[in-house]
Amino acid sequence: MNEHSANTIRNIAFVGHGGAGKTTFVEAVLYTLGVTTRMGSVTDGNTVSDYNADEQLRKFSLNATVLQFEAGAIKMNVIDTPGYTDFIGEAVGALRAVDNVAVFINAQTGVEVGTELIWGYAGEFHKPALIVINACSREHADFQQAVDQAKDRFGSSVVVCQFPVNQGEHFNQIVDVVTGKLYTYEPGGKGVAKITELSGELASRAQQMREALMEAVAESDEALLETYLEAGELEEGAFIAGLKAAIKSRMVYPVLVSDAHHNVGTDRILEWIAEYLPSPADMGPVEATVAGSDGKVQIQCSEADPLCAYTFKTVSEAHVGELSFVRVYGGKITQNIEVANVSQNASERIGQSFFMLGKDRTDAGRINAGDIGALVKLRTTHTGDTLCDKSRQVLLPGVEWPKPNISFAVVPRTKGDEDKVANGLHRLHAEDPTFYHEVDGELNQTLIYGQGELHLDVMVKRLAERFGVVVDLEKPKIAYRETIRKKAEAQYRHKKQTGGRGQFGDVHLRIEPLERGAGYEFVDAIVGGVIPGKFIPAVEKGVLEAMESGIIAGCKVVDVRSTVFFGSYHPVDSSEIAFKLAALNAFKNAMREAGPVLLEPIYKIEVTVPEEFMGDVMGDLSGRRGKILGMDAKGPFQVIRALVPLANLFRYSTDLRSMTGGRGLHTREFDHYEEVPPDIMVKIQEEFQKQKEAEEKD
Repeated sequence: MNEHSANTIRNIAFVGHGGAGKTTFVEAVLYTLGVTTRMGSVTDGNTVSDYNADEQLRKFSLNATVLQFEAGAIKMNVIDTPGYTDFIGEAVGALRAVDNVAVFINAQTGVEVGTELIWGYAGEFHKPALIVINACSREHADFQQAVDQAKDRFGSSVVVCQFPVNQGEHFNQIVDVVTGKLYTYEPGGKGVAKITELSGELASRAQQMREALMEAVAESDEALLETYLEAGELEEGAFIAGLKAAIKSRMVYPVLVSDAHHNVGTDRILEWIAEYLPSPADMGPVEATVAGSDGKVQIQCSEADPLCAYTFKTVSEAHVGELSFVRVYGGKITQNIEVANVSQNASERIGQSFFMLGKDRTDAGRINAGDIGALVKLRTTHTGDTLCDKSRQVLLPGVEWPKPNISFAVVPRTKGDEDKVANGLHRLHAEDPTFYHEVDGELNQTLIYGQGELHLDVMVKRLAERFGVVVDLEKPKIAYRETIRKKAEAQYRHKKQTGGRGQFGDVHLRIEPLERGAGYEFVDAIVGGVIPGKFIPAVEKGVLEAMESGIIAGCKVVDVRSTVFFGSYHPVDSSEIAFKLAALNAFKNAMREAGPVLLEPIYKIEVTVPEEFMGDVMGDLSGRRGKILGMDAKGPFQVIRALVPLANLFRYSTDLRSMTGGRGLHTREFDHYEEVPPDIMVKIQEEFQKQKEAEEKD
């Protein structure tokens, strides 16, 4: 591969809902350019992108794959991303590294929930975007409906720049509005069009669309608009320059057409990427923060600038080891140099570097500003880290990763593997920040969190394959809480005489409920020294210890005020431990009389689904003891807001996907604690007692 400077590079991520045809389009591109000698198939498991064994087994992408190749004088750095929402983190990481986005929409199904989700992230990163209406040969393909949905969801900046002539089974012709030409593709998937002039109705339709495009371009710039209003049109050079600027500024989102399966439209879309999308040089400098300060610095896209690179993906490859994928924003990466990993406050030595084509790699030798490459066996570098020249240590902006939608408890099959499990989970999180784990001391469980059940299944499989530890997944325990409904008082006298010095502590305790979420309050109301002041801290310790394990199901007690108001002591036998035990038991006794109740965590969820699934989803939420808060229309989708007990959300992402044919998604976050219904509380209490008895027998 030739060495390229920033102005001859195009960095672009292919994104979109699962089944939109991104990976097949990559195959068509590589075949059309002669990079490969045949088009692979996702179904056959022989594509360049989906080379991972899990991907070949499941027949869809799980990982973001970097593909670097030349298209004429332009170097294309394409990142093919998964459309399955369980692996949204892969797509988000890719968006952070590229300059442009190609959003694929299936002409048969239109704008899907996953498409809208990833479009939102593209907007957050301010990435220029083009829209590809793919699969135009499918039965019931409807280009115009897909365009209308895109305009409805993404705004009036969506402008048709190509349209299909004969969509459906025999689709093989595309009109390009900018060139005003007809592109006809021969059967056999060669991917190279025969270009002819337009005439008749096609010419008239293309002219109307060109005028609409020219108007959109003019409206993106005041000077162009003034010229357009005066002359009624734009001169060709100004029009093309204005189109490029409008795409870069996200004032125009061009709509293009393809059918990847039959390799129709591939060559022209490649030309669009090369001709109209911005290069790294066009995008200008990026801002970074000076390490250890609030100071800002502009990173110039130039080899003469000090090195500054962002690690957007890390992965462990068989026979290679750790690969760190980096986007170089300034300077250059060469072999055998020392660089600073500012994120980890560490130093790294750069060894070999590669350009990638799926799993195949080519020695890079040098990665220039604006380019993307892979580094091998860095010691401390993880996804999201900034690498830079030691003379100018800066931090590039990070990524706000999607919040988890599911959790499981993990249990090692082999005793003694706990440390290996923890190390493996930590390493997997370093590669994929949307996956993480925690050890919950309260529940005595190791919990893993992710974007969906499939996401966690894949991570557990990697844990076994790479770190040699096998774990089972279990339903997580629920962090219930206990509280009280009314005021109560109790006394407990701890008295013990065993010869010699005894133990004596006498505590009168009053407890009363606080507002939900208030936590805990301790009041010392002792007068007259009936309990010496030096023992009051021990009383509070006893209360706090009692609150660690309530009387219903052994859960933490919350939202209670405890007041010690009377007691007595012995001048010789009283001690801190005696008053601590007296307070602990006084609290337990008082709680039994104070109307104890169990509280459960309630989560606020938002479910986004096509309208035809709304009834099923709402019925299912009601069956999960959910309270519907409201519904909002969002283009072709409905957004349902509800409060649902965490106990009833286990595997919800999987159930929702099954209910909606993979077309629904949800987000969730903790909202508050609420009383458990009496019948359910009884069941939880019975389960707790059985477990307690079983543990006592053991």
